[in-house]
Amino acid sequence: MTTSVLQGARRIVVKVGSSLVTNEGRGVDAEAIGNWCRQLAQLALEGREVVMVSSGAIAEGMKRLGWSTRPKELHELQAAAAVGQMGLAQMYETKLREHGLTSAQVLLTHADLADRERYLNARSTLLALLQHRVLPVINENDTVVNDEIKFGDNDTLGALVANLVEADALVILTDQKGLYSADPRKDPTARFIDQAVAGTPELEIMAGGAGSSIGRGGMITKILAAKRAASSGASTVIAWGREPDVLLRLAHGEAIGTALTASTAKLAARKQWMVDHLQLRGSVRVDAGAAIKLKDEGKSLLPIGVQDVVGDFHRGDVIAVLDPAGRELARGLTNYSSAEARLIARKPSFDIERTIGYAAEPELIHRDNLVLR
Repeated sequence: MTTSVLQGARRIVVKVGSSLVTNEGRGVDAEAIGNWCRQLAQLALEGREVVMVSSGAIAEGMKRLGWSTRPKELHELQAAAAVGQMGLAQMYETKLREHGLTSAQVLLTHADLADRERYLNARSTLLALLQHRVLPVINENDTVVNDEIKFGDNDTLGALVANLVEADALVILTDQKGLYSADPRKDPTARFIDQAVAGTPELEIMAGGAGSSIGRGGMITKILAAKRAASSGASTVIAWGREPDVLLRLAHGEAIGTALTASTAKLAARKQWMVDHLQLRGSVRVDAGAAIKLKDEGKSLLPIGVQDVVGDFHRGDVIAVLDPAGRELARGLTNYSSAEARLIARKPSFDIERTIGYAAEPELIHRDNLVLR
């Protein structure tokens, strides 16, 4: 039997769909959420870090408002989401607490991840929650989104979160056993696909449309989500959410559902993203000591090693790191603007707050957000 891609995964993003969370729209399913939370708690005890991406706010809001069909008007969807978020967050908080886990609700929009500063803020918050053994429960902020900034489905959100926190794996729990060569509800000859490489064009051809009247995502969104997650080195598993102990069995090596493996290693994917796809907004020149720590020791760039700041950049922009001779040594996402960098340059990290009034991070560029050239 093929070994699950989750077996060696330390950081896992789990996305669960509306039909599962709300029992096909009949309201938040306490038993199902309780089962997932029990498994999440066990994974946490094993030293895994887990982030939950949960659909269901609009479906729960529809139930509470007595609506039988999903509205098309944006403001009605936003109203349903506002009502439903209350029940959804309460259920996760209650069930996770029963198993000794502290939870946090995080609402995101596409704009939060498209803007580099907000991207870094979201990343820092999520990593801080995981560091404090808090399980984040994430949903799209449906109460404020519009057509221009809407993710459109939480499969995409799950993939973006996997990229954001540099997850090792993404698990998409759905109402299907996994991916088939055709819709098994319509084609009895449909072949089950237990493993494939994420991003393979044939997968998109095979994937059908949405099958539920409650949720928006179909198998195609899951295929595209796996492709997106693979861009940062995370493999994806698509599995039936009501499979007994599905998360624990996957994590312990059992192959369940469809595994869509990432063909790019995590480090290589991040390097490609940093080097090829982002424009430089400025640069900092470092002293010889900092250059050695970056190049030979894999350290973060601290303000004390910065000798000069060039350009006009903001927190979250990509900047170049130059060695004392002016050659590009690395590039990365800066935690501070150019104005702030000029003020904290040559100063120890403990002086950051005293100098500019706050301390976002002790590093100017964290090593996780830095790529050597």
